[in-house]
Amino acid sequence: MIELWIIFALLLVPAAWLLMLPLRRSGSVARVQQAVEARDDVTAQNVAIYRRREASLEEAYARGDINTERFAEDLRELQRSLLDDASRQEKSSLKGVTSGKLVVPLVLLAVVVASLFWYHEEGAAGNLALYRTIEQARQNGDPAGFVAALEQQAKQQPDNPQVWRTLYPLYRDGGQLEQARHALQQLIALDGRHPWWLAELAQLEYFQQGRQLTPEVQSLVDEVLAQNANEPTVMGLLGIDAFEHEDFDNAIDYWRRALAADLPPAVAGAMREGIAVAQARIAAASSGSDKAMEAAASIQVHLSLADGIGADLPADTSVFVVARDSDGRLPPLAIRQVNLGELPLTLTLGVSDAMSPMASLADAQEVRLVARVSRSGQAQPQPGDLWGEQQKVAVSGIDADPVALTIDQVIE
Repeated sequence: MIELWIIFALLLVPAAWLLMLPLRRSGSVARVQQAVEARDDVTAQNVAIYRRREASLEEAYARGDINTERFAEDLRELQRSLLDDASRQEKSSLKGVTSGKLVVPLVLLAVVVASLFWYHEEGAAGNLALYRTIEQARQNGDPAGFVAALEQQAKQQPDNPQVWRTLYPLYRDGGQLEQARHALQQLIALDGRHPWWLAELAQLEYFQQGRQLTPEVQSLVDEVLAQNANEPTVMGLLGIDAFEHEDFDNAIDYWRRALAADLPPAVAGAMREGIAVAQARIAAASSGSDKAMEAAASIQVHLSLADGIGADLPADTSVFVVARDSDGRLPPLAIRQVNLGELPLTLTLGVSDAMSPMASLADAQEVRLVARVSRSGQAQPQPGDLWGEQQKVAVSGIDADPVALTIDQVIE
């Protein structure tokens, strides 16, 4: 920011110079004007004309061309004309060179104040500070520190929609759905009720409500469709809801309408796979093979805590179990939250545990399992949390043996 203010100051220097320029020239202008007025001989010319007319009038009187009364009347008229010409030639005295000098610094101050006010109202100082924060946090390479730095920016400039636009996807992808919802609501309040933000909020509310199309979610969906009848995020949401209710024909229709938009490759691929699954379920509805397909996209996990670790934590401490694709390109495929006091525990991760509508265990053959004991209760990793992982775990179905996942490490 210091560099920015230095640039502003440098830009104001030529403006100040232009404002001061008339003062620098005032002395020479005054001298020229005085010289012009000193050479002014209009009054002398008027007097000379009067003298000639007066002499002519006297000669006419002496010759007897006019009588005494006419002579006196013409002489008065001539004198009156001379007085009128003299009064019109009177000029006010020139003001001093220093007169009005105080106005110039006042105008200069007004220019500076107006420029600063305009930049405060229309400029992008907040976005510049946000950019510097993002660059510094990325250089540090600390995801938790990155989010904390952005949260500090949100406190400092809560009316900047760019801050909330940056925070929202971090909260969403980190599983902090309540924080993501708050960020999205702030963004909508500042940026307006655009259909794409309302669609994101509807999708978030839908998954927070356990994949239920509640009246609140339906109201958001209706508002979006009134502005854009084929909004892709809402089409994806409605496709998922139709699929959940085994309305496969409508699910396919919604997803195909969503695919008409320019979607990210991962999302478009997930929708195409969803369409293929829906078509397969329609074809296999009579044989019940759809249930077998869903059961195959699951993992049984035996979760335990290593000896000598976490003994000081209360039994209701949150434990997050997450399945991610091995390449790390998709959002979490499945997530489950349990309490520390329930361990050791055998649980099943399935398609219904997906966090994102476009990524589930059905989209992968092999995953990476991570379990984390969160001291803060947040899904975002924090120093001091306990964790464990298991690489290259096959998505083999509920009939397979449970995968042992032991929490045995501490996040530094």
